[in-house]
Formats: sequence, C-alpha cells, structure tokens
Amino acid sequence: MPVFDFNNSPEDKKETVCTYTTFRSNESTVSPERPILLLDNQLQAWGHYSCGTFTNQNKRTAFEFKEASGTVSADILQVDARFVSLLKWLGENHIPVRLSGENRKDGYAVYKIRETALGGGNKLSAEDGFLQFMIGRLLASHAPSEEAVDEEQAESGDSMKLTSLQSISDFMTCAGRTLPDNIGVWARRNLAVARSHEVTPEERRHAQRALSIMMNIQWKNDYFESIDPVEARRILDEELYGMERVKQRIIETVIQINRTHTLPAYGLLLVGPAGTGKSQIAYAVARILKLPWTTLDMSSINDPEQLTGSSRIYSNAKPGMIMEAFSMAGASSLVFIINELDKAASGKGSGNPADVLLTLLDNLGFTDNYIECMIPTTGVYPIATANDKKLISAPLMSRFAVIDIPDYTPEEKKIIFSRYALPKVLGRMQLRPEECVVTQGALDALIELHKNTSGIRDLEQAAEHIAANALYQIEVDQVKQVVFEAGMVRELLG
Repeated sequence: MPVFDFNNSPEDKKETVCTYTTFRSNESTVSPERPILLLDNQLQAWGHYSCGTFTNQNKRTAFEFKEASGTVSADILQVDARFVSLLKWLGENHIPVRLSGENRKDGYAVYKIRETALGGGNKLSAEDGFLQFMIGRLLASHAPSEEAVDEEQAESGDSMKLTSLQSISDFMTCAGRTLPDNIGVWARRNLAVARSHEVTPEERRHAQRALSIMMNIQWKNDYFESIDPVEARRILDEELYGMERVKQRIIETVIQINRTHTLPAYGLLLVGPAGTGKSQIAYAVARILKLPWTTLDMSSINDPEQLTGSSRIYSNAKPGMIMEAFSMAGASSLVFIINELDKAASGKGSGNPADVLLTLLDNLGFTDNYIECMIPTTGVYPIATANDKKLISAPLMSRFAVIDIPDYTPEEKKIIFSRYALPKVLGRMQLRPEECVVTQGALDALIELHKNTSGIRDLEQAAEHIAANALYQIEVDQVKQVVFEAGMVRELLG
C-alpha cells in the first residue's frame, strides 16, 4: 500500500517519519472489525475510551494518549485513506479528541473519534458537531483516487450547517474529496474570493453565501440501491385506492432501478382532473425511492429568473427556486414534483420558464446564475402533474413517460369516502367509528351532491364537515352517537 507523507517543508521532510500505510474502504459504517485507523498497542493495551491528541505530523505520525502517568505516544499503523486529511487537520490544530476503540492482536482499532474541547479548540470550527459532520461525509464517500470522488448516503452529521469561512475552509481541507471535481474547483475559487481584500465586500458576501449553500448539499452519485418491490407495493396500496395501471407503472420503474441501479431516463407525467391524487402518487414514489422531495408550482412562475436566480452583479442577487430546492433538500438526489406543468407557458419576463425546465430534465447539469456552477442532476427524478396535456409543449412532453389518470367512478368514490377519507378525519378528531355513522342512503346522497365535481377533494371536505358536526352534537348536545341519514347530509352539505 502507498505511504502518505504529509510534510510540505523540505527542511522538516528529512526528519519526518510516516509510520502508517493506508487502506481503501468504501464502507459507510465503521466498527472494531472495520475501523478508521489502527494504533500500535505493543507497549500497552489502550482503554476502550482514550483521550489525547494526534501529533502535528511534522516529525512522526502518532497519537499522544493522555494517561494518568503522563503522555504516552503510539504510532499510527494503518489509516482508512478517506480520513488521512482529517487526521492531519486534527493534529495540526492540536484538537483534543476521545477515541473509541478495541484492542486487537494487530493493534488498537479506532472506530469513533469525538472532539472534547467543547468549543475551546484553536479553530473556530473545532466543535464536535462539525467533526461529526465531516466524518459522516467521509464515510459517505468512496475511497479517494485520482478520479473525482462521488458521494453516497451519509449516516450522520447533516444537522450541521457550514456558514463561516473557517468551517467551510476546514471542510474543504478534510472532506473536500467528497465533492464532485468541478464543484471542488468552484469552491476553491469562491473561497479565494470570499477571503480576498481586492474585491468589494458585496462580492465577498455573495461568494460566502454561495459556498454555504453548496457545501451543505450532499453530492451523491447516481447509484441506487435495490428497492423491495413488495414494500413498494405496500406503500402504493396504503396511499392510493385502485389505480392499478399507475401502480403497475411505478413497480416497473422499481424493477428497472433494481436492474440498472440508476434512475430511469424519463420522469413521470401524471395527467388527470383536479383532485384525482396526482400529488399523492408523487409523494408515494418519493417514499419508495427514499429520497427527499420538493415541489415547484409552475402556475406561480412567470419569469425564468425565478428558476435560474439572478447574477451576483446585483446587490439583491439570490439563487433561483431550483437551487433553493437542492439547498432545502440538502442533497443532489431528490424527487422534483413539478405541479401544473401545463401552466409552464411563456412568461412575462425575458424568456420562457418551460425552457429552463428542459435543462433540469435533460440530466446534463443545471446552472444557476447566482451560484455560477454546473449542478449535477443525474440524481433528480422529476414527477410532473397536469390537468391538460394539450397545453404542454412537445419538447417537455418528450422528457416524460405519460400516465393518464381517469376520474374515480361513483362506486370508487363511495369506497374512498367510507374506508379512507372519513376514518382518517375521525381518527384526527379522536372520534370512535360508532360515534359518527353514515348510512348507505346518506353515502348515496353525498355522492349525488358531488356528481359534477372531479376527484376526491370535495369528498374529503365533506368528511371533515360531517365529522365536525358529529363532534359538535356529542360535545354540546351530549349525545352518544350521531347517525347521518340522507336528509341530514343534504341539509348539511347542500
């Protein structure tokens, strides 16, 4: 295995002793069997919890244990290649840490590192939350190579936010390899601008803001783990009644992902009347894919700049809605739910919002005017909804697999109301089923009242009204049960 020598000073290099070799690992979890590093324990067995500091590595790569008898040094024997820069950073800044490890025949296997200075370290970002953030990102990455490193699922640390230049700089030092190559180059350039005194304060502020946005996004590769089709079907049945053709199409997508381990080339376009559950389908798919989701309402967008952001030359510049969606999700892999795609017509500004969507849907990368960097979109799965597909341009339509969703039949609406809508409302209002009873005649009257409306939103509102009326009678009139007949329903909802 290659030996890493971190010393940059020719004078010190003559005396530097690198004691360890590196090993390559792509594991997302660590344990005594799969540790972060291995320390020499021939001198003595180290405690399960051991405190101390890593050396600054100018002379020797070791860990200095703080024992009751004084400081005892132990050489580092092996290091997961992903953590080399992090250990160097900890050592150079003399950050006290607590190790969790287990003594083995070949050394003391360290599988957890916690910072113990409680904010008192020499670095502004030397806090345990920041350290765990970086460790989480490193565990989520592939072993470093000469190629760009892609990021996988992180296990911890995502509540941490990088905002200060110090924390951003330290993250770049310790975990910069988890960034895609082009974003790493972009980050170093913007970090230089944010620190420069040769640019305006406004330019420095914009550079720092852009860095904070980009560094807090997990940049994942496009590899997807297999999805259990049985679990996917359970989620669909839980969220949707009927719609067998829609469910079949989604299960086909799951099977395709399991074979290729990548997202399909085309997203889903759900076309149907209002209230037929199009958004519910999109949320179910996000659950199945185990991805965060974000919504984009095209009916409220009339200028492409709302999507692409504004240039940093303006003092009030800001990222666009697409970039903000990545930022809110905290990940580059997410389900993009584009509501009312048929409203994405030419805007009132200098261009067409629909044209911006094409760059997002082509999976070739998206560039925000404020960020000024190409954002990889291979992990984006778009699901669009529309009421009238005739209003959608041909280029947009060609990016989707279209699923037409018909309205529910009267019999389906009866089942949805009695089995799903009403029980859900009763449970939320803490009413027992026997306290609010809707007879068959009342159910027929209810469906008749809404025969000219599409979807089930009116049924859900009717369930809310009926349950609220029952609760009123139980609480105010002190009745034990409310039975709704046809006439009562007509009077209440007519």
